[in-house]
Amino acid sequence: KKNKKYLYLFIYNNHMQNYSIFSLVKNAFSNHQNWEVAWKDPEPKKEYDAIIIGGGGHGLATAYYLAKEHQLTNIAVIEKGWIGGGNVGRNTTIIRSNFMYDANARFNEFGMDLWRNLSLELNFNVMFSPRGIINLAHSDAQMNAYARRGNSMRLNGIDAVLLNREEVKKYIPMADFSDDVRFPIFGGLMQPSAGTARHDAVAWGYARQADSMGVDIIQHCEVTGFEIKNGKILGVNTSRGNIKTKKIGLCVAGSTNLLAEKLNMTLPIETHCLQACVSEPVKPLLDGVVTYGAGHFYISQSDKGEMVMGGDLDGYNSYAQRGNLPTLQHVLTGGLALFPFLSRQKMLRTWGGVMDMSMDGSPIIDKTHIDGLYINCGWCYGGFKSTPVSGWTFAHTIAQDRVHELNSKLSLNRFTTGELLDEKGLGTKTWIG
Repeated sequence: KKNKKYLYLFIYNNHMQNYSIFSLVKNAFSNHQNWEVAWKDPEPKKEYDAIIIGGGGHGLATAYYLAKEHQLTNIAVIEKGWIGGGNVGRNTTIIRSNFMYDANARFNEFGMDLWRNLSLELNFNVMFSPRGIINLAHSDAQMNAYARRGNSMRLNGIDAVLLNREEVKKYIPMADFSDDVRFPIFGGLMQPSAGTARHDAVAWGYARQADSMGVDIIQHCEVTGFEIKNGKILGVNTSRGNIKTKKIGLCVAGSTNLLAEKLNMTLPIETHCLQACVSEPVKPLLDGVVTYGAGHFYISQSDKGEMVMGGDLDGYNSYAQRGNLPTLQHVLTGGLALFPFLSRQKMLRTWGGVMDMSMDGSPIIDKTHIDGLYINCGWCYGGFKSTPVSGWTFAHTIAQDRVHELNSKLSLNRFTTGELLDEKGLGTKTWIG
């Protein structure tokens, strides 16, 4: 069965120009004028076996794994904008699996395994860099909490190292370790295998491979309604015409509630704007990802030298891809408290994305009460890190019409039964902490 899948991939890849040093040299002789397009721009067909709404990382990954793992190729990905224009191109690129609860830990560690081979699998360099992540602790209570989380991670086969103050100082000597700071650094929890990847490359790599397998990627195609009869999906209405299908997967992040409203559904999620920013580039000084334990701030350094930073949501509901200055100022105040050197840097650019915040901080990948309708939402701050495993499990759920063991706990009805996956113990206040 495994060999059959690889043969299937080989046949389709023969129709796609492989990227390699040899193709680079070959195209250099023609002044790089003969490269094939990465993916086509087809007109929508009248009917598909399945339609994925949302051309971001999760939607493209779902389409790719539907083709690769389940041999479904009469599929369309429809996107109201352009590929990579949503959250997949607006995040801070952090990849991790440092969760305490078994369901979240196993789900995301499976995703880490997919990340490690993704560049080779997609024949596209996603620039996965396992440079590690450190969550800083600023009290004995936080150290105890991190010890519990680290032990839980290790029981699930995930690498975790509890660091004391001096060990943290070896990794980030430029942080403020003075004794008179408001929130002194006590130590931290490190996941050495965590890291970052290039967000645009992930979208482009999945789009290119899905296209090579026969998936139609249809951009500038906005959903205007759904065709439903006797509780079954029959099709979708779009700005480019009506399309018949028996299966629809929603992968639209912060726009999920807008489509749910067209389906007369009320979901346990809210939409908020999350801002991020980068500084001017500087010489390499920060190897991994660092999060501030006394406030919501996280930072890493890109390959171009920019300091990539993010933190809290804008506190009100919004569908705008830009936020307000006070929130950004609040986030960067925490950054300056941790890394005083940031005060000397100029901000290069800021941006925002729309987050689908679930009521317990964990995602939803499930079937719905409408036959043929499947949802993938509630990713809060961390959708990018789970792109491969989200697509893999969502493809299984759509193709097999049943959830996989990995996403069985990420059900929609957990908000009815009370079986929540509340990593922070904050209830519905998922934006706090």
